[in-house]
Amino acid sequence: MRRQSLPVLALAALLLPGSIRAEETARKPTFEIYGFAQVDYIQDFKRMPSDWDATLRPSRIPTTDEGDGQAIFSARQSRLGVRGSIPVGDSDLFGRVEFDFFGRGTGQPDSAGQNTLRLRQAYGSWGPILGGLTASLFMDDDLWPNIVDYWGPCGMAFYRNVQIRYTFLTGTHTLAIAVERPGADLQNYPNVPALQDLASDNKIPDFTAQYRLSQAWGYVQASGILRRLGYDTGAGGIKGSKFGWGLNGSSTIKILPDRLKLLVAVVGGAGIENYMNDATPDLAIDGTFTAPTAAAVPMLGLTGYVDISWTKVLTTAIGYSTVFIFNTSLQPNSALKRGQYASVNLLVSPFRNFLAGPEFLWGRRNDLGGAYGDDFRLQVSLKYSFSSLDFWKPS
Repeated sequence: MRRQSLPVLALAALLLPGSIRAEETARKPTFEIYGFAQVDYIQDFKRMPSDWDATLRPSRIPTTDEGDGQAIFSARQSRLGVRGSIPVGDSDLFGRVEFDFFGRGTGQPDSAGQNTLRLRQAYGSWGPILGGLTASLFMDDDLWPNIVDYWGPCGMAFYRNVQIRYTFLTGTHTLAIAVERPGADLQNYPNVPALQDLASDNKIPDFTAQYRLSQAWGYVQASGILRRLGYDTGAGGIKGSKFGWGLNGSSTIKILPDRLKLLVAVVGGAGIENYMNDATPDLAIDGTFTAPTAAAVPMLGLTGYVDISWTKVLTTAIGYSTVFIFNTSLQPNSALKRGQYASVNLLVSPFRNFLAGPEFLWGRRNDLGGAYGDDFRLQVSLKYSFSSLDFWKPS
């Protein structure tokens, strides 16, 4: 149905209320409770920090004492959500709230890794307007490969953010813009007294835009972001702002329909690490410690995966991802320089609501000073999905 502008719809509501009510009654409200219960058994051949041991995140791999491995059981990926819509005018008013249990703990001793609630999505939309917490326009929400690890490829843009979005086009060509919640990750300098109070200073939102061309063979997407990265060390200290920018190109190509799918992405820019799946920081100090200035840290991310459907019930995802950080001169030797991530799995789904199988993962962290750490792990997951629509469907 053709989308109308807000002023036109408002005028129609005043002059022709009967016609709008007729459109509303022609469509029906929807409501669904959905989610899944998932258990992960992870045999880690080295050792991750306790607050990150239920997933493989390369930036958290130790580069000093890596440990001797451990067995991990986790149900933190389990998810619960509600979504629904009601007809309003010629569009549906849609809302969604979704949680998982991958919270970071309470901050108290021994709380790391606990099953605490984490808000994944909370947004509403009506026609071209969306507001709330959901996937940033800078990322490609459809690029996620068919894997069971929670965090996933390190070199892709992946960030859910609070935003206000307007979509101009939908269909074969999709075009949208948004203003998004700002926030910069800053390099920590605990041994430099003048920089210990360094904090972000967010005066204006981030600006994002996304274009997608959809075809029978798949799609190609281009996204961009512009940011003001403010910083302040308090009274008498350095303060100011730097310009951040980024470009993200991604595509999913159906090489063999229903059998073989290629997922690729390249993302680059400066001061956009906060939008990456696994990279930090956005800002770091450059120059000299006697005359310091801030710099938006440049980076480059690459991701390539293949999703294979051997049969209707047996699938494999195999791929590799990496992120390069082009560090500033005054970042410490312990700063992340490069992260790498690779995985391969064999998953079985004998019926629609169940998925299980093993996944082998490898990750590596390289520090600016030359130190590095690897982690190898085997993850076996069982996932039980559910929806209220499986038990009750509105007439």
